[in-house]
Amino acid sequence: MSTPLRLAVIQGSTRDGRLGPTVAAWLARHATARPDMSVDLVDLAETPLPTVFPQLGRGPADAADRELLDAVSPRLAAADAFVVVTPEYNHSYPASLKNAIDWHNKEWHAKPVGFVAYGGFSGGLRAVEHLRGVFAELHAVTIRETVGLQGVWGRFDGEGRAVDPATDSAAKAMLDQLAWWGEALREARAKKPYGA
Repeated sequence: MSTPLRLAVIQGSTRDGRLGPTVAAWLARHATARPDMSVDLVDLAETPLPTVFPQLGRGPADAADRELLDAVSPRLAAADAFVVVTPEYNHSYPASLKNAIDWHNKEWHAKPVGFVAYGGFSGGLRAVEHLRGVFAELHAVTIRETVGLQGVWGRFDGEGRAVDPATDSAAKAMLDQLAWWGEALREARAKKPYGA
């Protein structure tokens, strides 16, 4: 058996009273239970990033900004694959998530990205469709299988378990597809570094 994929689960909501940590922890439990994945849960509320960018082509001059980035950037660089857990705000994804994406570039290259989205009527899928274009620009590969949680407030019990077995099945299908792409792209990057 090959080395487990290093999966970064990115919890994108920073809103007070957020449900994101419940959703992200549920997904992380699914991934951790698999022998082909190890999980690093990156909660953007616990690892805030600067919101003022330096001049294009330069790193942050401020030591405090560098320290904030040092808490996240190496974790993203080490990942073989990502799952982005996002709510839908106003038909899109939160600013905190865009900020985290934009601070990084090569960390995303030639790596697969899966999505767990949640919200009301659309189940967060409009946020996912916006994210697909952003990740394409960053040379990442978004996978088709997506978990969309419509009416998310009733989807989990007090222990953070999904109340509908179909929700767990959707997570498995997404992680299965992510594992295929993760292994294929890791092997490709090992044979020839991306962009070389």
